[in-house]
Amino acid sequence: MARIKGATMTRKRRKKVLKLAKGYYGSKSKLFKTAKQAVMKSGNYAYIGRKQKKRNFRSLWITRISAACRMNGVNYSTFMNGLKKAGITLNRKMLSEIAIHDEAAFASLVEKAKAAL
Repeated sequence: MARIKGATMTRKRRKKVLKLAKGYYGSKSKLFKTAKQAVMKSGNYAYIGRKQKKRNFRSLWITRISAACRMNGVNYSTFMNGLKKAGITLNRKMLSEIAIHDEAAFASLVEKAKAAL
């Protein structure tokens, strides 16, 4: 029986890793061993970053809502509590968009939240 050699699969695997490492600094984009380590590490960073992106955007929305609330004479936690008691179920992303683009609508939401308290 003929011996099966793994040259094609090895080359394919190495080319895949080197393609992912394209643009990396120095030997990280040229040598397989260092490229493999760099690709694995960057994959981990990308995975973690996808989780952190959600947190970062939520904190950005909260900051924007808080700033708009202060302009209308109420703090963030009181505003959110008032919205909950008023039965208004808008998420923070939409509230921040309203606060940026439609200040009159946000002011009316603040008044409804104050009335519900």
